[in-house]
This record gives sequence, C-alpha cells and structure tokens, in this order.
Amino acid sequence: MTYPTKLVCPVQRTIAMIADKWKVIVIANLGEGTKRFRELQRAMQGVTPKVLTRQLRDLEQDGLVSRHAYAEIPPRVEYSLTPLGRSLLPILQQLHNWAVANCDALGRTQASSGRAETQAVTDASRMRKTA
Repeated sequence: MTYPTKLVCPVQRTIAMIADKWKVIVIANLGEGTKRFRELQRAMQGVTPKVLTRQLRDLEQDGLVSRHAYAEIPPRVEYSLTPLGRSLLPILQQLHNWAVANCDALGRTQASSGRAETQAVTDASRMRKTA
C-alpha cells in the first residue's frame, strides 16, 4: 500500500495491501522460493513488466517482499518473501481451498449475474428503439 491511508482497522489495512490484481499471485509464486524477475513474469502469464515492477515495489515497501540486487554484470535481482510475507501463505492457502471447494457455486453466481447484465443491456436497447 504505497499511498497514505486513514484505515485504522488491521483487516482493512491488510486487504488494502494485497488487494491489487497481481499481488496475491506474486506472493503465492514467491512462496515456492526465491525468484528472479523474468521467472516471476513467466509464471504469471498476462502481467506486463511495468505492472509486475509496480506490484513488487509496493510489496517491498509494505515489508512483504525482499529485493536483493547483486553487483554483477549482467545485473541480477532476486525477490523472496520476508517472514511477514511468508506468514500470509497459510491464509492464502485457506482462500485457495475455499475457492476450489466453492467454484461451482461461484460460477453459477457469475453466470446468473452475467445473464442479468445481458438482459439489462438488451432491455435498454429495446427501450431506445421504441423511444
């Protein structure tokens, strides 16, 4: 969380720290061990280098990720979880287990929500045509 916040509830502050789209995935990947930037990017298909850099910097600033730059040519930078970041892994594992156990119900909810949105768009289109 790289911005000043007035959140005082520890749960809200924690959620704000990991709420970005890729942060939980970064933490989960680093839970497997220390990785270089390109290793992380390959493991997280779809993330751009700019976004991954931003996420890693935020997580580093929040004390969840450690960055170690080696004075070598070519430069080598490795990322790993700090003890604080590692302490999130069991919680993320519980979230994963819950999502897997409830994926059918979640899929039905999304599908019915999508149908409702499609119906609303269709109804709005009909209203415009009759007006």
